[in-house]
Amino acid sequence: MNFLIRLESLDNALGRLLDWLRSPALLAARIYIASVFLPSGWLKYRSWESTLDLFRNEYHVPLLPPDIAAYVGTFGELFFPSLLLLGLFGRFSALAASAVNAMAVIAYAHVLFSEGFEAAIGQHLLWAVLLATLAVFGPGTFSLDALLRRGWKKQHP
Repeated sequence: MNFLIRLESLDNALGRLLDWLRSPALLAARIYIASVFLPSGWLKYRSWESTLDLFRNEYHVPLLPPDIAAYVGTFGELFFPSLLLLGLFGRFSALAASAVNAMAVIAYAHVLFSEGFEAAIGQHLLWAVLLATLAVFGPGTFSLDALLRRGWKKQHP
């Protein structure tokens, strides 16, 4: 029993140390997500005719006409990761980027769930876990949300 008490004490100490790393880890997750989504959205924007062709012929977005899906998808890949990078409306941005990620998987499921594409679907799952983490914990201390919260508390004690 003494061993379990010591082990719990060590676990608690490790927890306090790791708590100190929460905000840097959340910042790293935000930067990583932005580094994935923003270049993809920028490429869609810069190669608009190719983007329209992809949405018309390759991606199968349910419920939306291909041209509207192209606009919505490109906007989502540029706007929500930008907010995440800034840490502005962090939880909302993470949930919205999750919707973009989910729609990408749905629209390209016929390829992503094919044999040989396990790594690609694995990336989408990684992004989903990181976005879920950001939605649950928020963007952390190094964010505009935290800065705005501090300013709000100073003005409204």
